[in-house]
Amino acid sequence: MVAQKGKDLLLKVDADGSGTFVTVAGLRSRTLAFNAEAVDVTHTESAGHWRELLSGCGVRSARVAGSGIFKDAASDALIRAAFFDGVIHAWQIIIPDFGSVAGAFQISALEFAGRHDGEVSFELALESAGELIFEAL
Repeated sequence: MVAQKGKDLLLKVDADGSGTFVTVAGLRSRTLAFNAEAVDVTHTESAGHWRELLSGCGVRSARVAGSGIFKDAASDALIRAAFFDGVIHAWQIIIPDFGSVAGAFQISALEFAGRHDGEVSFELALESAGELIFEAL
């Protein structure tokens, strides 16, 4: 992957279940991390006592984090309601020149901050809550 503009990494949500994804708020920074737990099957006869892992097993997950400002009252209300109600929505993350990842996520953290001479900002974290679909661009 060649250098890309950070603003082109988009976070979108399908808030009403219609299949239409809308960009969330005014995110200034975003990250997407994939994780896979390994299943250790090392035993006393493992060659050289090197760790052995079981292929195709373990739990896979993804975490998305972002920070920014709300672009309007509707964005603020959507994120706030999803967090306090514990709702799991379909989300889509667009990674430029790579692809998109879509699936169910739940907001696991929501923080607000503000300076006396600036705007109120927020940070949120999403945890995957089901199978994710990757589509190459």
